Amino acid sequence: MHASSSNDLSSLEKSLDYKFRKKSLLKEALTHKSFAHEQQKKSIAFNERMEFLGDAVLELIISEYLYKTFSDYTEADLSRMKAYVVQESSLAEAAGSLDLGLYLHLGKGEELTGGRKKPSLLANAFEAILAAIYMDGGYKNAKDFVLGHLVAKMDNLAANNFIFDFKTRLQEVAQARHGVLPRYVTHKEEGPEHKKTFEVKVFINDDVIGSGKGKTKKAAAQKAAEAGLNKIGANNETDI
Repeated sequence: MHASSSNDLSSLEKSLDYKFRKKSLLKEALTHKSFAHEQQKKSIAFNERMEFLGDAVLELIISEYLYKTFSDYTEADLSRMKAYVVQESSLAEAAGSLDLGLYLHLGKGEELTGGRKKPSLLANAFEAILAAIYMDGGYKNAKDFVLGHLVAKMDNLAANNFIFDFKTRLQEVAQARHGVLPRYVTHKEEGPEHKKTFEVKVFINDDVIGSGKGKTKKAAAQKAAEAGLNKIGANNETDI
């Protein structure tokens, strides 16, 4: 399928949950440079410049959401989460959920080499679509589009500590240096049942090397492990 007919565009707009006033923006966002370069007699706009703008808009939207939502995260925490969310695989997954690959204008070479399923092309198309929405409908519509597809990933990452795996790192260091495993103790619980804050301390042998607070015991333990790694000077992968 190619996004060349009005019916195709209408179908995609339903998936995007956004109706374009300027259809040309959507068409440009779906056009890969390989297709444009093959049409030598025509001056066809392709989506690389839109990717550039979309990347910047995406960074702002994600940064704003993380800043407002996770008030107990440090700048380093927020940066790690943002990097994870905006990485190619995350955007390609979001593009896949929209079947963007089906709508791309690709050159023959890209078509033959499976371009419609390439993560790089899909991620770039997602950014280009975002830019098109931003230019056509403004920041609010762009924000709704991004959060509609990526907010669940961010919340899930935070809830399950998939990114901040300082505990595994501290375990490796403690075993290498001391031949023991770190020990985590819940030191304090504060707040109502539905909105608790936990403080966890981490020990190596009988020494407290770090403490951390979080909305869950897991999150607090990760913070404690990070603090412990900083204290013993082992926050880089090469420091054992």
